[in-house]
Amino acid sequence: MQLRYQFRVYPTPGQQIELARAFGCARVVFNDGLRLRQQARKQGLPYVSDAELSRRLITEAKATPERAWLGEVSAVVLQQALADLNTAYRNFFASISGKRKGRTVAPPRFRSRKDNRQAIRFTKNSRFKVLDNGRLRLPKVGDLAVRWSRTLPSAPSSVAIIKDAAGRYFASFVVQTTVEPLPELDSQVGIDLGLTHFAVLSDGTKVAAPKFLRRAARRLKRLQQALFRKQKGSANHRKAVVKVARAHAQVADTRRDWQHKLSTQIIRDNQAVYVEDLCVTGLGRTRLAKSVHDAGWASFIAMLQYKAARHGRTFGRVDRFFPSTRMCSQCGRINDKMALDIRAWDCPCGAAHDRDVNAALNVLAAGQADNGNDRGAQVRPGRVPAPRGEAVTHPDAAPSTRSVEGISVLQGGEDVKVWRWRPQRRRRSRWGSGWSASPAPTSPTSRSAG
Repeated sequence: MQLRYQFRVYPTPGQQIELARAFGCARVVFNDGLRLRQQARKQGLPYVSDAELSRRLITEAKATPERAWLGEVSAVVLQQALADLNTAYRNFFASISGKRKGRTVAPPRFRSRKDNRQAIRFTKNSRFKVLDNGRLRLPKVGDLAVRWSRTLPSAPSSVAIIKDAAGRYFASFVVQTTVEPLPELDSQVGIDLGLTHFAVLSDGTKVAAPKFLRRAARRLKRLQQALFRKQKGSANHRKAVVKVARAHAQVADTRRDWQHKLSTQIIRDNQAVYVEDLCVTGLGRTRLAKSVHDAGWASFIAMLQYKAARHGRTFGRVDRFFPSTRMCSQCGRINDKMALDIRAWDCPCGAAHDRDVNAALNVLAAGQADNGNDRGAQVRPGRVPAPRGEAVTHPDAAPSTRSVEGISVLQGGEDVKVWRWRPQRRRRSRWGSGWSASPAPTSPTSRSAG
């Protein structure tokens, strides 16, 4: 499986200028490709292919005086910028055609030089190299100082240089890793995620929500107020923007480190882990949006998933519409909806439940039912061919009586006109400014004879 290893890099002032030039060239090539395809669509021309785009925007553009400065950076950086554009278009086409499941993907947008995050990518063709002295050699940039926190498990296939909003530089390596299975255990756990307690395990363990953003709210408020007092476009305004970005980066780094430690502990202590498939996007639009984003459920679930795959553990998601909170884990009775302030409830069967622990037990049971057992047995029956009597059409079958408005159907040997009731429409009276209701159409059976 492929993983990313990210390390902090410290370029010199001269190397920062070269990286800024590479960021700008990649952004210009991306925007030129997007503009060219948009113009071809407006003019009714065929879709510009990937090879044609590369030839016109890189090879031929370098020979023109307007784009001669593209030759000052590595050609691989420009090619990867066009590769990102092509990937964005393919994802957009697959989304609108229905081949790509999930949320609708928007078409690619133009990149701005004012974006807080800039990134470029080098592949093996660029011949980047990790030197013996620990520095990272990039073409037309130089040898970057890297702070290595661990060794790479294998030779990287690509590296991305990222500059975040706080002005920090990172090197993100893509490496191929092998599965490192942990010793098998008999324990399985279901996890119920929440806001008061970040995670409640089926064994009764409750992990308190750290609420990193809430703790840093006072400091962030002061920095935001200081930023608001600065004049836009001034040097002090740019410095204040960096201070705010650094404060937010510290919150995000602290949350990510805490989630890594918790997810690693859960994966090491359990053979199978089951969580509920939460709709974080929908919850982020409610009045609890700030707390939901502060919790970071999506990133935590992603950590559990890839760590389970890496260490030979079982990971499963339970349907988000599964009534884990309202179902009794003892008798299976489903109660009515409960308000959020109800943290404990009693079932008519006599069982007393803690709201979160009961939900975690139900998540565990639902996950075990979906996955069969830890031996990999199949729970749902496999697909079988339909019987011949059900797989063919019957020419002697009676025709369907369903119809649409305005189409006659045969009922009882006579031609009957099908009508649909419509509500009354309000139209302006011809004799004044008032409104009057127009009569709704009547069915043929309600008309007087003759």
